[in-house]
Amino acid sequence: MLDNFNDKVSFIWSVADLLRGDYKQSEYGRVILPLVVLRRLDCVLAPTKSDVLSRSARLPAGLENVEPVLKKAAGHEFYNVSRFDLPRLLDDPNNLGHNLKGYIAGFSPAARDVLHRFGFDVHIDRLEKSRLLYLVVSRFCDIDLHPDVVSNTEMGYVYEELVRRFSEQSNETAGEHFTPREVIRLMVNLLFVNDEEALARPGVIRTLYDPACGTGGMLSVAEEYLRHLNPEGQLRVFGQELNDETYAVCRSDMMLKGHDAENIYPGNSFTHDGLPGRTFDYMLANPPFGVEWRKVADHIKVEHETQGFSGRFGAGLPRINDGSLLFLQHMLSKMKPPSQGGSRLAIVFNGSPLFTGGAGSGESEIRRWIIENDWLEAVVALPDQLFYNTGISTYFWVLTNRKTPECQGKVQLVDARDYWTKMRRSLGEKRKQISQEQITEITHLYADFTEGERVKIFPNEAFGYQRITVERPLRLRWDVSAESRSRVAEAKPVAKLEESVREKFLAALSDLEGRSFTRAAELVDALAVPLADLGATRRPVEKTVLDVLAVRDPDAAPVTDKKGNPEPDPELRDHENVPLPAVPVRFEPDPTERLTSPEYREAVDEYVRAEVLPFVPEAWVDHTKTRIGYEVPLTRHFYKYVPPRPLEEIDAEIKSLEAEIQSLLNEVTE
Repeated sequence: MLDNFNDKVSFIWSVADLLRGDYKQSEYGRVILPLVVLRRLDCVLAPTKSDVLSRSARLPAGLENVEPVLKKAAGHEFYNVSRFDLPRLLDDPNNLGHNLKGYIAGFSPAARDVLHRFGFDVHIDRLEKSRLLYLVVSRFCDIDLHPDVVSNTEMGYVYEELVRRFSEQSNETAGEHFTPREVIRLMVNLLFVNDEEALARPGVIRTLYDPACGTGGMLSVAEEYLRHLNPEGQLRVFGQELNDETYAVCRSDMMLKGHDAENIYPGNSFTHDGLPGRTFDYMLANPPFGVEWRKVADHIKVEHETQGFSGRFGAGLPRINDGSLLFLQHMLSKMKPPSQGGSRLAIVFNGSPLFTGGAGSGESEIRRWIIENDWLEAVVALPDQLFYNTGISTYFWVLTNRKTPECQGKVQLVDARDYWTKMRRSLGEKRKQISQEQITEITHLYADFTEGERVKIFPNEAFGYQRITVERPLRLRWDVSAESRSRVAEAKPVAKLEESVREKFLAALSDLEGRSFTRAAELVDALAVPLADLGATRRPVEKTVLDVLAVRDPDAAPVTDKKGNPEPDPELRDHENVPLPAVPVRFEPDPTERLTSPEYREAVDEYVRAEVLPFVPEAWVDHTKTRIGYEVPLTRHFYKYVPPRPLEEIDAEIKSLEAEIQSLLNEVTE
């Protein structure tokens, strides 16, 4: 299969070279991709072309709903009633552009929409003007893309490799990458692993949704999985794609495979949800990594603020430069209720959603919402360099609202980072792949749900913590010097005084130069007379003097408020993460009541007694600032300490290298 795939891609890429000079490299895809789709459709329809034309000619004039009849004649979910096909278009080179537009207009509405999304009409005129149209079309007639020659799986690889290359030419963001088929197969395995018995039942029908479906790779592999498991079963696939070109490729692929192409929607899933209110049995997604959502921020913020948990983004909003967790919330909003069978979903993330954002942040609140609702089933760490346009490490998140009894209240972490084989030839940034044997092994690790070297299982609360604020008393003295007096004079409240009043006040302050006060009240008493003369301006001037003259002194007495309580020193303020008590919880938007419960307070007190007070006995916790946070520190749980090599071994290696270098230098100088 790989040779066939490479041959087809190389041939099509050579056709793109014909555009050099008349097109920028970044524009090649706008010509080549629609022609690939057009040639694929052309080859598929070729065997029944005459039957369709004959049946079309016999249809009564004025008949409105001709699609079912012509689809049946074509043997596919699309057809073409033009007298032309691509090879026949070459018979009239002088009218090639006009006839090509007519040929495209002869397709059924769904197929026309696919080609329209490419905006190919503009390029037909441009190619004709550049005298390239005949040359390019004739080259495409030389390649056979019929499914008997290029299978649907191979065609999927061809589409994605071409889109990848054209994306690189266009300098598109590296986050918009495509998912290798072996990664999708592993993902689908994990998604369906606990449901194989149910999926094998005769006549079973399930639905699957991908909100960022790209060229449809995930939908195709999932459908193939169910067909292999149960030829009598049906997986009805749904998807949405923002990019018009990849949407067109996906929709054409769905048509060729006999799926309902109307289930693939164009547009942004966040602002124009093509399937509002719909729920699905399964969901898959590989959303863009690290892509900001500024363009849709207004829409999302309005939904978050006005609809709350009744909408899609009630749990929280991540930082503007990474919208990954927005996709996850969107998918979770489309889960079926457990009473209707529930749902399972898998999504590909980079490392950021695991831990970005501290307690109380949007990311942490989203994680809290997920984990405390007991939806997170597992996180699987994958090898790096698996994807075409990025070499970063990636992770599967698997979520469900119908956990098996043994999984309830728990999260499984699977370390599959070492399950890879080196590729003979890299594809972009993709230098590693997961073999079928490794896919099987990872799937077994996941399904067994047994702790071991590669698998860790934790209760939900193990990923939560209380972010406490540890305060220490503010200790000050107040020194009066020529320098501090000058700073007081320059301060705005003092500088705004009438000149005579100002001079009198500064003279009184000058009389105190060289003195140091251990209490603020002593300094105020020493300035009582000049302060009394200030009238309404006394308070801001007094505050300015105390602020400017204050010097931190660890040996000074703590500064206290009116009630005698010590004031906290902001510079000594610290934060600690206290593990949550082992108490199962259910999500509540406001966890304030939980934070004041005996279990939570005792967890904090015990931590402070053991980890804080032995080092700073005067410290205390400001409980009003405590927040609950959640993170999934997967790499920490699989960390293995490797002791450094003995110094003698390192020293011997250095001496050996020095000797080798000296030997080489001697050879040069001889």
